[in-house]
Amino acid sequence: MNYKDQIQKNRIPRHVAIIMDGNGRWARRQGLARMFGHRQGVKTVHTITEVAAELGIEYLTLYAFSTENWNRPKEEVDALMSLLVDTIAKETPTLMKNNVRLSTIGDITRLPENAQHKFQTCIAETSQNTGLHLVIALSYSARWEIIQATQEIVSAVQRGEILLEDVNEEMLSSYMTTSQMPDPDLLIRTSGELRISNFLLWQLAYSELYFTECLWPEFTEEEFYHAIVDYQHRERRFGKTSEQIR
Repeated sequence: MNYKDQIQKNRIPRHVAIIMDGNGRWARRQGLARMFGHRQGVKTVHTITEVAAELGIEYLTLYAFSTENWNRPKEEVDALMSLLVDTIAKETPTLMKNNVRLSTIGDITRLPENAQHKFQTCIAETSQNTGLHLVIALSYSARWEIIQATQEIVSAVQRGEILLEDVNEEMLSSYMTTSQMPDPDLLIRTSGELRISNFLLWQLAYSELYFTECLWPEFTEEEFYHAIVDYQHRERRFGKTSEQIR
């Protein structure tokens, strides 16, 4: 029996987040330049987005470019930005066809103007779609997000709009860039790295973590189904005992 047939339709995670890692290593193993890996990774994004929509997952958040990635060689960053623009332009009709809504989290003001424009155009065009909500984390850092949220709350306290004693977990969550979506139920990271790399630190507090040796360009539908099945075999207690959950 394949993994797809083992999936319990009534236990599909609402929100899946993925750290897409391994494009460069995949390319090197093929004797190719790193950009070939990134281009192959885009094909995987297309596949996994379609699979997530088919399964009925509500939110799919993909870690595409971190704030730390700006420190990569300029030629690679420039090529990535160009690939981003081309991909958005090509994929917008597919997103519309599949009823997928696009949004982004991160400091996209750092992106080139043409990339910002393409993204905002696609976000506007897909804003009324009611299927899968695809969230791309671009120029994103969880520490940046937490600092930004903290600064906004401090400013609101100083203006007298909220009381200091009213600041709690729920309020801080409302100032996060992900405030309009549930926290991830499942985080997947490819390439065998066992860390979360400054991604959704606040939101992943009770997420289930799934690590695979598979490099992102090799991450197939069956690999994704495997991650879902593994998630469904876990007991999510959120600090309670097994007896309380049952």
